[in-house]
Order: sequence, then structure tokens, then C-alpha cells
Amino acid sequence: MPDDSAPPAHGSPAQAPSGSATAAKDPAAPASGPSRKPAPARGVRGAVLARLPGLALAVSIAAVATGLGRLVPVVGGPVTGIVLGVLVAVAVRPGAVLRPGIAFAGRGVLQAAVVVLGAQLSLGRILTVGLGSLPVMLVTLAACLAAASWLGRRLGIVRDLRTLIGAGTGICGASAIAAVTPVIGAAEAEVAYAVSTIFVFNVAAVLVFPALGHLLHMSQHAYGLFAGTAVNDMSSVVAAATTYGGPAANHAVVVKLARTLLIIPVCLGLAALARRRAAAAAGSAGAGSAGAGRSEARRVRVGRLIPWFLAGFIALAAINTAGLVPHAAHRPLSTLAGFLITVALSAIGLSTEPATLRRTGPAPLLLGGLLWGVVSVTSLATQYLLGHL
Repeated sequence: MPDDSAPPAHGSPAQAPSGSATAAKDPAAPASGPSRKPAPARGVRGAVLARLPGLALAVSIAAVATGLGRLVPVVGGPVTGIVLGVLVAVAVRPGAVLRPGIAFAGRGVLQAAVVVLGAQLSLGRILTVGLGSLPVMLVTLAACLAAASWLGRRLGIVRDLRTLIGAGTGICGASAIAAVTPVIGAAEAEVAYAVSTIFVFNVAAVLVFPALGHLLHMSQHAYGLFAGTAVNDMSSVVAAATTYGGPAANHAVVVKLARTLLIIPVCLGLAALARRRAAAAAGSAGAGSAGAGRSEARRVRVGRLIPWFLAGFIALAAINTAGLVPHAAHRPLSTLAGFLITVALSAIGLSTEPATLRRTGPAPLLLGGLLWGVVSVTSLATQYLLGHL
């Protein structure tokens, strides 16, 4: 398991296609080989300049995707961005000049987006509504993660992909996938498949849930809790709840924001598991190196268990809770977070190999459907047992 601050060890667009060690370590290094002069690519200025072309392409695609997403809110900008990115990658395969910027957008911008998401959270307001919805949130999350692990293994889905689908379904869709991706070092193809899978069942929820709510004669409060715990991305939560009524929408949004906080313990748990696997892998090299590996793993767990972007997420949420983020800035920051996620997913789309998605097969989509059912049924059953229905 690579360090949280390093690019993913597999599937990274910064990885040299020919296995060049220089290209793998330095995304700004030329891909053509050591014969070129390395000086222009060295230093902060060189790295920034090397990333500009690819980053500009990702931003341009994200701008188009954001506009299209506003026309079709159920789809949204992030999903549109990843689709457009894949289409561009298929039509015109990005060359070596674009790869450093695409790699940075797919990882660095993704981490920055997670930090900005914290500005949407007011811990005080969330505690008021969140405490009442906490049992439903925790039960649905536990059921989803357990089902993702058990069903994913039986469907033959690789660990990182089933983790992404489980986190996206159980917490908050693309935002959770964005937070989990750098923690586990997931490949771009896995991220693309997970986001696409989550999107399919978000659309299904928007179409099915309001009718189900009326069929079950759910109150506005109960339906808001249901939508906030069983639908993933915020845009889909708003769409599914607004159709049912204004009070349901208001309650669903707050529940959804409270549910977003579950990113923190999940990422911490995944980071701890990743460190443990890394220590175990180091231990297999030999008794002497194993002791050193375990010692180093202990030091890392103490000092660097929380990734920087997750620490930033918590800090910004705390700052917002203290009232230091002006209320007028909430909407622009929310828009910025959405756009940064769209930029990152556009870059991931640009990095995706369609052949890899084809080789993955339909199993992840089946897992997404099963998890959607698990979360929906668990949310309704928990509310019933607690007397909310």
C-alpha cells in the first residue's frame, strides 16, 4: 500500500507506460525517456507548467459537464464529466504532454474537493437532526458495508472496487468515493465504474422512492429520513425528496449532511487497514526487515493515520461550526466543491481504459443493485422498529 501522499500504485495515469522509474515517480517527467533534458521539468515552476495542459483539459470538460448537469439535474455534473472524459479518451487518446495535469486533477483536485466539502457542514445543526437519525444511518451503513464485503467476494469483485461501491452506496455517493479513493489507492477504472454504478441507482431512487413513500403513507419527516439515508448524491436526494414535499426535502438535506460525516470514521478505518496490510506485506520480506517494517508501520499509524485532506475536511467543518465561514459563502463553496469533484472525475474519465471496464464485466453493477436494495430495506425496517413509520 503506497503512502497516502503518493500517487496510486496501480492504474495511475502518472505511471509510465513503459515502466520507466523516473516517469512513475515524477508526474512532470517527460514520458519519452532519459534522453531529454530533465531540467525544464524540475522544481516547483517546472512541475506546475507540466501540469497546466492536462489540468486545463480537465477543467474545460468539467465546465461543459457542469452546464449539461444543470440542464439535467438528476444526472448532475460529476457523472456527466466522467462520461465526457471517457468519450474524449476514446476519441483522442491523451498524449504524454497531458498526462501530468490529468494525473494531478484526478488526485490532487479530488483531495481538495473533499476539504471544501467540509464547508457545507455545521456540526451544531447536524447534531440536532443527526442524533435522531443516527440509529438509521449507522444501521444502514453497517448493513451496506457488510453486504459489500460478503457479496463482493462471492461475485468475484476486487477489494478496492467493492469498497468504493460500498462506501458510495452507504455514505454519500461520489463524495464518499472521492474521499475513499486516495486512502485505498484505487485505480481510475475502479473509480469510474463505482461512480457509474452509484449514478444508475440514484436515478432509480429518484423515480421509484416518491411512489414508494406514498404507497407506504409515509409522513414528510419519515420520507425525508428515508431519502436522506437511502439516496446517495445530494442532487439525487434533493430531487427524490422535493417531489414528495418541501418539509421532506428540508429534512432530507440535513440528514444527508449528517450522513456525510460518516466519511470520517470510514476513512480512518480504511487507513488503519491499509497500514496493517502494508506492515504485513513488509513482514513477508524476512525477519529482520519485518521488524523494521512493523516499527515503521507503528510510527506511521501514530503520526500520519489521518490523511491531510481528511484533516482539512474536519478543520473546515469545525471552522464553519464556529461561525467563521460567512453564511453568504456557503453556496459558493458548495458550488466550488461540486465543480472540483467534476474536474477530478473528468480527469479520471480521461485516464480510463474502456477495455478495462469491459473486462470488469457486469458484476459490479449487480453488486450496486443489491446494495441499493439492502440500504433501502434496512432504512425502512429500522424506521419501522423505531416507530417512525
